[in-house]
Amino acid sequence: MADPIDNNSGKYTVQRFPAVADPADPGYSRCTTWVQAVSHGFHQQRRDDEYLAKTLTAYQTDKRELTGVYVNGSVPDHSLGADVPVATYATMRKALNIGFGRQLEAHLVTAVTVRGTHRRNGILRGMITADLEAAKDDGLAMAALTASEASIYGRFGFGVATFERSIKVDTGPRFRLRGLPQGTVEVADPSVLLDVAPQVFERLQRLSPGSIDRQEYYRLVASGSIGHDGKPDTSVRCALHYDLSGSLDGYVSYRFKGWDHKPYTMEIVDLVAASNAAYLDLWRFLGSIDLIDEVTWVEAPVDDPLAWALEDPRCIEASEIRDMLWLRILDTPAALQARSFPVAGRLVLEVTDSLGLAGGTWVLESDGGAAAVVKEAAGETPDLSLDAADLGSIYLGAVSPVTLAAAGRIQEKTPGAALLAQQLFAVERSAHCLTHF
Repeated sequence: MADPIDNNSGKYTVQRFPAVADPADPGYSRCTTWVQAVSHGFHQQRRDDEYLAKTLTAYQTDKRELTGVYVNGSVPDHSLGADVPVATYATMRKALNIGFGRQLEAHLVTAVTVRGTHRRNGILRGMITADLEAAKDDGLAMAALTASEASIYGRFGFGVATFERSIKVDTGPRFRLRGLPQGTVEVADPSVLLDVAPQVFERLQRLSPGSIDRQEYYRLVASGSIGHDGKPDTSVRCALHYDLSGSLDGYVSYRFKGWDHKPYTMEIVDLVAASNAAYLDLWRFLGSIDLIDEVTWVEAPVDDPLAWALEDPRCIEASEIRDMLWLRILDTPAALQARSFPVAGRLVLEVTDSLGLAGGTWVLESDGGAAAVVKEAAGETPDLSLDAADLGSIYLGAVSPVTLAAAGRIQEKTPGAALLAQQLFAVERSAHCLTHF
């Protein structure tokens, strides 16, 4: 990765290195210092040795590449040392479900921080542009991230592709689900999730557009093996769902918020259901827990079947809708060819890209079958003109091109083209991502 920008190339050095988990490795100290810098950037507590060891073991399993930007030369007396990066950045690669069961390898960007005293030096732009260029050179068509600040990443070509919301569910007498259970739920020791959570999530991954394969950390958190402080979370409980054949197809891990919290509340740590029946049956279980008045979940889907399954949908109190997954097209033809389009149609798309990665004009032709033809549009008039960020937003059907055209973000050159794009980019169910990174 190149240094941030030319006029600061003498001020900073960029180092990129793999995560290592062996304390005897010469690179271990550099990795622990990097993790501490990330914690500082996100206003988290200083990490102890146990947390660092578990985190770097998980990072190594995920094959994370870590990047640090370091000040050249000496630093002022008593300030953080020159070995502490003033900016951090990390990447890994995971599968993204792009609809109809198709998986696309995505370049995931995470742990992005720039120390406040070193902003406005082009550091973030230098890191992200160099990294995205390298990912495209490696043959990847898509990058993704989850953003702590929504105003930053649009200028780098990322567009919001999925949403989520927090919910509070009243599980008192009003909580009644329509229909009957379609399987059984059994309580289990949460440690079993170390083995079964990845298996169940893999089934969900095949079914859910917008889903990204999970990193190692998830099974540790779901099982209570590690909490936010790095210590085991002994408050975590879990229940498993079995379908009518006895096959495990869902789980929920949860914790009690304590007797001093009113109303008495159970908090969902992780809920993964690989079938519609498993999702509703796990909610039946949560609603049946004695002495509990409310269940909360911070990763609930916006288009939630639970609301339509409840006899009284007002049992759900929802917070504002939040952006979750952001996508960045790196190679427009490759990203389009990877998709399955559910209807027949022909569109000429003019894509602009300030970073020069995905721009151009292409003809997209679909017969509504398994494959689409994408080719350069030599001299053709575009039907739609849009930015790479807007293409990322419509790619999984989470945002309608008609809406973006009404907002002035997409220019419809041919009447009806935005509606056709809405139909072409539809997926089989609402896009939702349960993987933060």
